[in-house]
Amino acid sequence: MNFALTLPVEHGLVVATVLFLIGFTGVLVRRNVMFVLMSLEIMMNACGLAFVIAGAKWGQPDGQIMFMLILALAAAEVAVALGIVLQLSRRFDTLDVDAASELND
Repeated sequence: MNFALTLPVEHGLVVATVLFLIGFTGVLVRRNVMFVLMSLEIMMNACGLAFVIAGAKWGQPDGQIMFMLILALAAAEVAVALGIVLQLSRRFDTLDVDAASELND
């Protein structure tokens, strides 16, 4: 017996859209750098989910390849963001995004 679970494409894309909107709202509303970075990660994962769903719909591995590229981009983002967070924390004793404008001085 085959008990494979099939998910309609529309349902998967709705989930990806909701995740993306949650992340986008977090980027716009939050002022803490850590919350903004987590929101960006949610947005990237939503895009990756949309790629995987579209690839599964057409039976192509392209969506999974794009998801691997998104994961690599997320790892690079975390590495750069950690340096920015450490600089904000050391120089200004805060993780407020507005303090980042003073880093270029």
